[in-house]
Amino acid sequence: MADLHAIIDERAVTTVLQPLVELAGGRLVGYEALSRGPHGSPWEKPAALFAAARAAGRDGELDWVCRASAYRAAAGLDPRLALFVNMEPAAARVPCPPDLAPAIEQGGTLRVVTEMTERAIARDPAALLAATSACRAAGRGVALDDVGADPGSLALMPFVRPDVVKLDMDLLRRPGDPGTARIVAAVSAYAESSAAVVLAEGIETPRQCDVARTMGAAYGQGWLFGRPGTSPPRDIVELPLPMAGPEPGDGTPFEIVTRRRRPTRASKADLLPLSRHLEALATDGPLPPVLLACFQHSRHFGPVTARRYARIARTSPLVAALGVGLSAEPAPGVRGARLSADDRLGGEWNVLVVGPHQAAALVARDLAETGVPDADRRFDFVLTHDRDLVIAAARPLLRFITPTP
Repeated sequence: MADLHAIIDERAVTTVLQPLVELAGGRLVGYEALSRGPHGSPWEKPAALFAAARAAGRDGELDWVCRASAYRAAAGLDPRLALFVNMEPAAARVPCPPDLAPAIEQGGTLRVVTEMTERAIARDPAALLAATSACRAAGRGVALDDVGADPGSLALMPFVRPDVVKLDMDLLRRPGDPGTARIVAAVSAYAESSAAVVLAEGIETPRQCDVARTMGAAYGQGWLFGRPGTSPPRDIVELPLPMAGPEPGDGTPFEIVTRRRRPTRASKADLLPLSRHLEALATDGPLPPVLLACFQHSRHFGPVTARRYARIARTSPLVAALGVGLSAEPAPGVRGARLSADDRLGGEWNVLVVGPHQAAALVARDLAETGVPDADRRFDFVLTHDRDLVIAAARPLLRFITPTP
């Protein structure tokens, strides 16, 4: 079979399962479902298959096909074992084809952990957050795959709140690289604060297993423990999924922060130095943070501000500006979000910075006084460096950002 459309139409995808094990004791914790196109075709490997489907506009349907195949392949799996199944977040916008519904429903009987790649975070954060919310509502775990392949995405990891962080296999092959050390430190910081578990991919030798453990991995997969399609006999232990349960509550950044912090009142002129300071934080260090800002209206995102944000966007994994009348790209590299005139965010001036090792937010609500010069406009505001609070306040903003092509 050599036609991509025929592969999708005929559901000609197969699934093999690769074991995931506990590194310390060698016990089995689950399997990853790996999809394959027809043997010998140009689309046998999943990366080529999905790239072709994406170009043809059928990647959402293909994603459903692969998930259905995974659930069928895992039928009868021990209920203590986790089944890691890959998902493209954008597929959540595509309805399940009716013929696949029975297999998808069968997945509800399995202990599913949905895997999403870190490249999806910056490309389509709204779809990613929607997909993770749906997974948690269904009682499923969430894993972030290939972490370290794009170091810039580390700053966005806290927004996903993965239960499992999967270290990219290349990290094991360059353990002495300074970049590897920065990635491992960022993952360690996240795991320590969240109780998430770390799993290393691509372990082929005992030496790589030792390296994975020094990187904080408690679990692993790779040829050392079993190739795809093999199932060596092992004792079983359950994989912990610490973030299972409902997602944090929504609201605007000001609403979320002021539920826990009492606001102070100040003029725009007095708040500007604080705003500029937080913007400057987004340029710090080898792992720059994310910068999300609400400008109320496009008139406050003037040429000087646009140039400043464009400079930040050259190194930051994500810079976004929200406001009434803003375009999809108000400055080069800056992701824009146009707010409706009656959106509650239109009354807020927010600057939020989130990185692997830092977090800060200025959240402010305009008092909407009339007849006052712009610099004298007064706001109720809070400045906070509480990491959990900053992330909770920033998450809702990602839902406004449209996907990149």
